[in-house]
Amino acid sequence: MTQPTDIRGEHLRAALSLAASGVPVLPLRAGKVPFGNCRRCADNACGGRPNMKTPGPCTCPAPCHGWAAATTDPTVLRSREWTGAWREAAAVAYHPGGAGLTVVDLDNADAIAWARTSLPATRTVPTTRGEHWLYQGAMQSANAVRPGVDIKSGMSYARWLGPGSGTMTALPELVRALAVREPSMVGPAPRAVTVPASTGGGECRHRTPAYLDRGIAMAVQRITEARSAVHTTVYRTFLAVLSVHGRCGCLTDAHVARLFTAAQAKGESPRHCTDAWTNARTALGM
Repeated sequence: MTQPTDIRGEHLRAALSLAASGVPVLPLRAGKVPFGNCRRCADNACGGRPNMKTPGPCTCPAPCHGWAAATTDPTVLRSREWTGAWREAAAVAYHPGGAGLTVVDLDNADAIAWARTSLPATRTVPTTRGEHWLYQGAMQSANAVRPGVDIKSGMSYARWLGPGSGTMTALPELVRALAVREPSMVGPAPRAVTVPASTGGGECRHRTPAYLDRGIAMAVQRITEARSAVHTTVYRTFLAVLSVHGRCGCLTDAHVARLFTAAQAKGESPRHCTDAWTNARTALGM
């Protein structure tokens, strides 16, 4: 097959190169969206599920099911059924979870600043408005885990914007924690207390005191600046703090009190604060 010489040919060549390295790829239409269902698969007649959240039993040979169509098979990528899609493609996308990767999509300067002070350094890829931070390891995807931050991994796709720079590192627990939804309380709720017993009180063995103080200050700021979904923001913030410092013994009652005070200033009751803290510890196996 003769490769076209226009930008569509560049897209296909990029896709084939990624597929050869084990990264499942698919074409994107203008607007950075995947190709929709073909007539045969319209209205989920093929068994696929709404919004392409999970792959159905469909064996359609076209790039017809969003992220679930992503493939590493060069024969499929060059096939007649995919040729039309490559002619119309505006970009190449890949399925991070299928490649064992997670993309932290930072959409603005504030999100990038948060990542630089909160997340371990890893490979970064510039985007139109921000950066993609790539980590080794797959997880569930989640949107809007904090302002300007999405997580793309399983059952999701990310636009291919180049290899980026830097050394890719392991997916940190903090990123996994951001995608966890607060579980429902099972059985009697814990008794309301102003501040629960701290997880330790000793010196942090893996971070400097300044890092901990900055992290608590950022957590308080995140709660204070919440304009909606305050309870969810409080829970996710507690979860993030505990995921980094909950096991090393560096959190003191004073640190926890600062978090609870910020949450209560936003309207959370002492009981809600305690429930959120307990649920976060439970989610992390503490």
